Amino acid sequence: MADGKRPFSRRTLLFAGGAAAAGLGTGGLAWALRPGGPGGQGDPQPLAGEFDMRTGAQLLAPSPLFNTTGPQSFAFDDTNGQVYVLQTVQSGLQLDGEDEARDSGERKSAGDMCLTRLSSSGKILGHMYLRGFGHGISFGVEPTGVRTYIWLEGRADPGSGYGRTVVRVPFKDGEVLDSSHESVRHFDPVPGSVDVCPALDLEDERVLVSHEEEGVHRFSVYGMADFLDGRFDAAQTIRAGVQVKEEEWFQGCALYGDYVYVLTGNPYSGKNGKNPRKSGGNTYISAIDVRTGKAQGRHHVTVAPDLAFREPEGIAVSRAGGQPALCIGFSVKEKDRRDLALYRFTP
Repeated sequence: MADGKRPFSRRTLLFAGGAAAAGLGTGGLAWALRPGGPGGQGDPQPLAGEFDMRTGAQLLAPSPLFNTTGPQSFAFDDTNGQVYVLQTVQSGLQLDGEDEARDSGERKSAGDMCLTRLSSSGKILGHMYLRGFGHGISFGVEPTGVRTYIWLEGRADPGSGYGRTVVRVPFKDGEVLDSSHESVRHFDPVPGSVDVCPALDLEDERVLVSHEEEGVHRFSVYGMADFLDGRFDAAQTIRAGVQVKEEEWFQGCALYGDYVYVLTGNPYSGKNGKNPRKSGGNTYISAIDVRTGKAQGRHHVTVAPDLAFREPEGIAVSRAGGQPALCIGFSVKEKDRRDLALYRFTP
């Protein structure tokens, strides 16, 4: 396997080009779309993987979450017309079993997260707290009829607050669940890995695991049935190379078809900083072909340039009405909280 010149760093992604792959590959959410402006409109090759970056439109107007902290990632339940959002727990809360309130720094280090369930219009439908799980860079939602399962990281590293395993837990409104609870089953597909987070491709019944091993960030793809049975022979594992000029913050990943989609970027800086509003921001979507490990489109995301703050937070694919859409989230700063806004791109 031909590796890149430098590994990925913790939660930063040095990405855009040559990579190598190991192994061979194996509805009903109705959203109201609103004009959001073009994305990558001047690009002569507008595709990132399967999606046309000129088709950007607003999917969800800025909406509050159960906690006031910013969103970290989101995932769709297209069957029930819902979206789930992970965020770190806000400061000053005392949850069940705690002897005192904790500040936001303690929550981040401990890997404590709040999960909000939203309707397609942004109405809060429920929540649960997940203590000691991780940071929530990416996750997945699996509706199974009477239950909805959340796939996310678990067993947070006390030094970083990021997960080291993958877990699958049922959503229970109002519950406070600990990663160490006996009911939580931990999957460890790459023992010794850190910064672990999953995403799901339900259409092809696959699990994507983003992980860092020996200082190198990789993406591994598994069949869902094999994964649940503890068989961790990855169908594909890719390791990206380095072809960008400066570090980019890794803000999430998604798997759909033959591609892993990677979101990177920062919030706007001041006018004299490295990422001023007039630049259009430094949010990028990059696609990697899981069959070859090669880059298949990298595009500057220019939708919603006037959002306040505008930090990219999360990427996922929706199959609403049978039409796939690659969706990204932005954290939007309000006076006393952060909201989530979603934008989508279609083939």
